[in-house]
Amino acid sequence: MSQRIRVLLAVLVPVVALFALFAVTLVRTGGKPAGIGINSAFGSVVVEARSARPFSLQMLSGTTISLEDLHGKVVMIDFWSSWCPPCRDEAPTLERVYKQYQDKNVAFLGVAIWDTNGDVQKFIERNKLTYPIGMDNQGKIAIDYGVRGIPEKYFIDRQGTLVRKFIGPVDDEQLSKVLDELLAKP
Repeated sequence: MSQRIRVLLAVLVPVVALFALFAVTLVRTGGKPAGIGINSAFGSVVVEARSARPFSLQMLSGTTISLEDLHGKVVMIDFWSSWCPPCRDEAPTLERVYKQYQDKNVAFLGVAIWDTNGDVQKFIERNKLTYPIGMDNQGKIAIDYGVRGIPEKYFIDRQGTLVRKFIGPVDDEQLSKVLDELLAKP
């Protein structure tokens, strides 16, 4: 085999393999590949009721909130990023429902992941978000909770038990329904 053919094969084989990989990926995703880390399947997910993993979150304001500080409240934790289209679309919903429930023993906590402090701060200001939001820069909280994509919401009852999970964005009605169910529990 000549040197020229060997070089051609050395270049051509990896290129063909790369295109084959792209083709397989497109087939598996139905031709609609999601962005990195953005959930493409939405809805409620059954979770095994268990004690919620404790954590402390550095807020953008400089304070720290721990899950222990919220014990006795229904807690909704939202994992999100400022660059995520479904997260952007959902932000007004979260703010509206937060304002409706902030005096009803419910705590909202936004946990920004895979993002920068500056971009998150700009997003908060632009959208006038008032619920507490912090950064999980090392991803420890996201890993502890098993986050696979964004947005994802986790619901913790007043006893500190993780009881519900939603993948993808929710609307006002879905979010209010879950919160009302958890508030009705003793």
